Amino acid sequence: MTVTPEGPRAPEETVTAPPAASSYYPVHVEGDLDPRLSRGLWIVKWILLIPHYIVLAFLWMAFWITTVLAFFAILITGRFPRSLFDFNVGVLRWSWRVAFYGFHALGTDRYPPFTLAERPDYPARLWVDYPERLSRGLVLVKWWLLAIPHFVVVALLQGTWGGTTLGGDRYPLIGLGLIGLLVLVAAFVLLFKGHYPRRLFDLVVGLDRWLYRVAGYVCLMTDRYPPFALDQGGREPAPTNDPTPTGEPVPVHTRARWSAGRAIPLVVGSVLVMTSLVIASVALVITVFDVAAEDEDGFWMTQHEPLRSNSFAIASESLRLHLDGEAAQLPEAITGDVRLNADSVTGRPIFVGIGPSADVDRYLAGVGHDTLVGLDDQDDEAKYRVTTGGPPQRSPLGERFWDVQDAGVQDVQITWAPKDGDWTVVVMNADGAPVVDTRIAAGAEFPIVAASAVALWVTAGLALLLGIVLIAVSIWIVARDLGRQPDERSTT
Repeated sequence: MTVTPEGPRAPEETVTAPPAASSYYPVHVEGDLDPRLSRGLWIVKWILLIPHYIVLAFLWMAFWITTVLAFFAILITGRFPRSLFDFNVGVLRWSWRVAFYGFHALGTDRYPPFTLAERPDYPARLWVDYPERLSRGLVLVKWWLLAIPHFVVVALLQGTWGGTTLGGDRYPLIGLGLIGLLVLVAAFVLLFKGHYPRRLFDLVVGLDRWLYRVAGYVCLMTDRYPPFALDQGGREPAPTNDPTPTGEPVPVHTRARWSAGRAIPLVVGSVLVMTSLVIASVALVITVFDVAAEDEDGFWMTQHEPLRSNSFAIASESLRLHLDGEAAQLPEAITGDVRLNADSVTGRPIFVGIGPSADVDRYLAGVGHDTLVGLDDQDDEAKYRVTTGGPPQRSPLGERFWDVQDAGVQDVQITWAPKDGDWTVVVMNADGAPVVDTRIAAGAEFPIVAASAVALWVTAGLALLLGIVLIAVSIWIVARDLGRQPDERSTT
């Protein structure tokens, strides 16, 4: 991105601005209609402007960061820092040139320059009078409360994004707004007749001027309320009390302070700050969800679900875990320990255990039991594979092959660390009697969730810190340059 020519010092330029007068609004927007517009170039301008859209996306990220900084500066000192002010004006100026070339005016076929600085020879120009003082109290309400009437107008002019519901389906709906409709009419007139109606152009630029005046007020650049007046035409209206005898514009000398070397760190820093806020938001959601989902022991548990069988036992399908070598570390980091909680419905003691599948199969050989194979999709009822047989020869409590086991009437609980091998879960009455009726909940630890939240918080903090440093360095360099220059007329 080339913002201004690099070198030991940016060359001095002359910006032509109208004389200061009370009839002028501080945000000045002008555009000169190109008399030789191409009939069909507007069809592909949206493609030609893609590089500008990409750059402006990053510039506007920086714009909102600098506006937030300016908000606090105005609130504390009553002044909009000049370095931030110049940058924000440059972003608005760049946006206006792109809008004028593109589909907010179609007023020129001359490609917009990639620079924040003013280009007096370009058909679209924007500058803002620098305010020496701003109200500390007004800054709290003007950007939202006081601007509400203008927001209604802007919505009509700019258009809105929305949607509509037809037949139960949601469809996107794009409102072009008045400016978009007028520019579309101008485009078709240009295509078929080869000229842009002058009165239509004056109206379009007047509406765009309204938008940018509101933008300047909402973005804290002035305390003067935008007038509800449609000043049409490509040039600013003539002042009522012109202090110059000839009415000629007054030349204003400024320097292009925001070069590429100064703007890029500000933009990168702003992107880092915005990214850190997004990452921090994700980390906050994960943290809150983790805290809300975990029980007091740190397990994520399901609701208690009924398991009932008329046989002597309920067994799970074999769970195969082959975690040899380094691969064993990953599941441990993801899931941690597994826990089962069970309550007896009949009041008879129940048994819950996990053992090697081969040993469980030998124990249940010839025993009538049901194997849980899943849940019914419609009513969430358990589905079983039935194995016929008689009662077990021995109580499960006397077997030594169980890796973990517990028995009781209420709050029967086992906590198991997953291990390599094939494993089966068994639920049955502690005395081996038929009809197993219980409610059971399953859960696990997820260390990766807390670890991810910590990693995201650390990443967000580092990105925020680096972004603040880049922004501060960039602003400090421009502010230092401003301090070395003689006082200038308060117009950027």
